[in-house]
Parts: sequence; structure tokens; C-alpha cells
Amino acid sequence: METTSFRSSPEGRDGERVDVTITYLEQNERPALPLPPRPPGKIALMRAEQPPVHFYRYMYRLVGDPWHWVSRRRLSDDALAEIIHDPDVYIYLLHVSGAPAGFAEIDARADMACYLRFFGLAPDFTGRGLGRYFLANVIDLAWALEPQRLRLETCSLDHPAALPLYQKLGFEVFDRAKGVVELMAQPPAPH
Repeated sequence: METTSFRSSPEGRDGERVDVTITYLEQNERPALPLPPRPPGKIALMRAEQPPVHFYRYMYRLVGDPWHWVSRRRLSDDALAEIIHDPDVYIYLLHVSGAPAGFAEIDARADMACYLRFFGLAPDFTGRGLGRYFLANVIDLAWALEPQRLRLETCSLDHPAALPLYQKLGFEVFDRAKGVVELMAQPPAPH
């Protein structure tokens, strides 16, 4: 999930502009839903505190390239480091059997609100029931920061299960807008 970068057809070209519908969601209180059961296997959820820029870029591309995430790819290393090293930006990684399997970023820099800026799984780990577990835990971690609301954005070109999952976990739509996304060429994803 990312607000300014989305999946296009496989034949998408650098600079191609794609029309999208952006959906804005929020929670105004911590959901009363129980955390889903831990999926089987060796699973760990860890915070990456001030990760090296190259590692952040690796995880961002690993999770985001299938959906054409581009906003952080456009930033210089210095501009990116300023964001991801801010003490109010929380980056979480899901590991399965020691391998990085998921990536989430909570931005708590705004007064009274947290934003789930990025969330997703690496392609090799989708379809295993990990997304709901990971997202529920990330939502819980965001609410532990005591915001007045938690917000996120998704788009019509995101994974088809994204919006229904957000809604199942307590997010409500508060707005929709049309947008245009300019795609970047997608070099091979890091593996």
C-alpha cells in the first residue's frame, strides 16, 4: 500500500500516466478486535530502528515493486534518511524463518494522528495468511503511540485484497478522490 505509486499493466512504461481512485481510510479509536492467531512457523515482528538507507530501499522495492511503489524511489539518500531516521517514524519488518517477509511504516510525526504510510508482504510470502496477522499487529503498535486517529490511503491498483482487509480490521472510508500516477521503469526487483 502506498499513496502515490501503484501497479500497472506489465507493459507499463517509464513516464506512463495511470488514472487511479484513491481511498482514504481511518480509525478514530483502537479497534476492539482480537489479534489474529499467529500463523504456523518461525515468525518474528521486529522494529528496524534507523535502518541503513540501502536496506530500507531493498525492503521498499522487495515489497513495493510488484505494485509500482515509486515515491520513496524518487528521493535522494539524504532526503530518505531524514524521514526514516526521524524518531517518530517506525519501520517494522515481518520475518518468516529468518527471511524478511513484510514491511510496514508508521509515521507519527503529525499532531494527533498516525499514518500507516506503507504496508505489504514480499511476493514469496503472500497467500499464507501472514498479511492479516502482520497488519493487525502493526495497527496495535500504531495505537500504542496514543494517536487520536490512525489513517492510511490505498488505491484502485493496489492488491485486490488490501481494501477489504483494511475494512475487516476496523478502518472506515472517509473520502475518495481521483488521481493520476506517473509510473517509473521497474528494473528487476532485488531478490
